[in-house]
Amino acid sequence: MNVDKQGRDRELEEIRGRVRQKRLDYIQYDFSRKKNDTLKTFFDLAQEYDTLPDLFRICVAVPLESFGVDSRLYLYNPEAEGYELVCDSVGGVRNPPEGAPAHVHRSKEPYESAGAYLVPVLSRAPLHEVVESQPLNTDVIGIFEVFPIDKLRESDKFFFVKYSNRIGYNLRKKILAQQNIQHLQFIQSLVSDIEHNVIVPNMYYRHLFNNLKKKIAELTDLSDTVEAFKKQASAGDHAMCQTVIDQIHAIKDGLVAAYDDIDKHHMNLSVFLESLFRRDHFEKGRFVLRRKAYRLERDIIEPQLDHYTKRMAARGITVERPEPMPENYVLRVDFGLFSQVYANLFSNALKYTEAVRDGHGNSRKAMAYGYQLLEQYFGEAGHGLKLNVFTTGPHLSPNIADKIFADGFTAHGDRRDAYSTGHGLSFVKYVVELHGGKVGYEATEQGNNFYFILPLASGEGA
Repeated sequence: MNVDKQGRDRELEEIRGRVRQKRLDYIQYDFSRKKNDTLKTFFDLAQEYDTLPDLFRICVAVPLESFGVDSRLYLYNPEAEGYELVCDSVGGVRNPPEGAPAHVHRSKEPYESAGAYLVPVLSRAPLHEVVESQPLNTDVIGIFEVFPIDKLRESDKFFFVKYSNRIGYNLRKKILAQQNIQHLQFIQSLVSDIEHNVIVPNMYYRHLFNNLKKKIAELTDLSDTVEAFKKQASAGDHAMCQTVIDQIHAIKDGLVAAYDDIDKHHMNLSVFLESLFRRDHFEKGRFVLRRKAYRLERDIIEPQLDHYTKRMAARGITVERPEPMPENYVLRVDFGLFSQVYANLFSNALKYTEAVRDGHGNSRKAMAYGYQLLEQYFGEAGHGLKLNVFTTGPHLSPNIADKIFADGFTAHGDRRDAYSTGHGLSFVKYVVELHGGKVGYEATEQGNNFYFILPLASGEGA
């Protein structure tokens, strides 16, 4: 608590220092009341009008009304590798923008040319947003030209440097706001696209599976037909019939196994698609949970483990299971999202499990999952259930362990990073915390344990 308070105090002191510096700056600027009013006018109007073209107009209208000077605003277009005129005090907004004359060029310092005073419009942070469909990716995002120069005193030139700084700040705000609006519009359109182009076509697989199932049934009928023919055939034909029957059974068994694998994978993928692409998520701008009571091991862990057991066996990984979880250990979770929590953990286990030597010198390469009841872990809210996924192998370094749940983090230079996107464990953390739980990592004997703690459903686990 004290550490947090000290942290806040340091930040407050830093801002107070900036306030003092700004006061000294404005004293040093010694702007006239007219110039101060001009800055206020620009600031107020920049907040009043919403669109970028209106901000362009404000940039050139304020100097014209306040000082009787004309001006032009140029913005940098990296595709054209130069500046373009977007607005001036005579003709207004240019749509599309026009190429800038030769005397307009990139400069971080003001300069005089062609009877005008040209000031860089700076952005303190690199911009990757869009102005009139053109990305801005340089710190000198524009040039503000004021003319005729013979109307400007030295103090006026200094004023327009500060004025151009305000232009840069407000341009960036408007660009970010416009980009956010475009993102929201894109997301709204994307939801409809997903429903139309992904979710609905995905349902067609059920029709294909049913057709495959019919073909398996036809193969069974063919086997019965050959069996009937065998009974009527001569003794010499029995061996031939039996050979055909055996081949039919082998083909059928292979088709049934393939059908079951494809069907399970399709059902699992359908659950993931539904849980990730719900309209509610996009409308709220966050995951919206659909909680129900589940017996975690039976309903979520086992189905997900089914998808990885064969692949783990192929890599020599033994799956060690705990004693069955008590039936009264019930969690209220979002089925689709929590299924993906375990899918991510099992996927990591498949990639990163390594062989170790146990206390008897025997090789052990294993993944294990388990649970532990934590009574009154959530205080009056009730008991907690600690869910573990353990893998054998060398321990994570302290530096990696501290960052392993951060979004985008990968252990660069470490073999563990071979297939990592840096998002899987951050997704686990986000979903668990959304359910009111917490995640963690601990180095244990012979390996690494990733765990999360969730509240048991009210009245359960006692």
